[in-house]
Amino acid sequence: MAKYEYSYYPGCSSQKGASSSNLSRSVETMCEELDVKLNVIPDWNCCSASIGYGGGGVLPRMTLSARNIALSEKHNVGQDIVATCAACWLATKEAQERFDHDGDLMADTNKALAEAGLKLENKTKIRHMVEVLIEDIGYEQIGSGVKRPLEGLKVAGYVGCQTNRPFGIDGESFENPMYLDKLVDTLGGESIKTYEKKVQCCGGALAFSEPVKSQEMIHGIIESAYDNGADVIATPCPLCQANVEIYQDEINAKYGSKFNMPVVYYSQLIDVAYGRNAKDASLDGQIIKAKKLEDIAGK
Repeated sequence: MAKYEYSYYPGCSSQKGASSSNLSRSVETMCEELDVKLNVIPDWNCCSASIGYGGGGVLPRMTLSARNIALSEKHNVGQDIVATCAACWLATKEAQERFDHDGDLMADTNKALAEAGLKLENKTKIRHMVEVLIEDIGYEQIGSGVKRPLEGLKVAGYVGCQTNRPFGIDGESFENPMYLDKLVDTLGGESIKTYEKKVQCCGGALAFSEPVKSQEMIHGIIESAYDNGADVIATPCPLCQANVEIYQDEINAKYGSKFNMPVVYYSQLIDVAYGRNAKDASLDGQIIKAKKLEDIAGK
């Protein structure tokens, strides 16, 4: 029996072949090392993320998240829901907060869920995986499992928007959250505490609708990492990871820059520090290779 057990909401982007499938694979490896069991919510659905704001209405958007919570309450009784995707975590947590403060919305949602034989109790805690790492496992225990310290690796911890506002991580500053820096230091790497773009928005879905604005934001995020001497950017957010990594060629063409900055997940850092190889850490899924991290993984 695992030391820690949670109801797991993977989210769309973490699926096989999707944009952040390497997040899913690296989290699985990380959980093996940390003795964490993730019980996938059966028949989970999309949280509606940004597209849910495009005219579908509040009730349909809230009901999508409510269905996931209700399924978790039915099948993974008593287990906190844990998401690895920042958007999934935010959407689910927002829905729960709304239901707590709006009895009519809760009643209407349960009326819709009843058509599928479900009922929302809304008593399940909604958590991001980084909350589990910080609050349940803790830095000391994480540090005790390090077999291959990330020595010489300078990491810019890029938190982004969705794990920072409006809810944030308990005990962390909204302007300067330090949990990624603390995690990097715990793993034997060198966190860049002067990285001033750690909560800068990457533009989110603007990457499609208004790419000029989004790429200007991304340019600043990457440029700041270079200015601070980073070897790699690390993030907890799949959309941040995708936007900051995949648009670097377009940004280089527009700004005349020569960016080639790897963007990885916190889980990949943990995997490598715990002695797992580059494949286990899903470093083979990077578009821009994290060569220094791969070199450490190969030691």
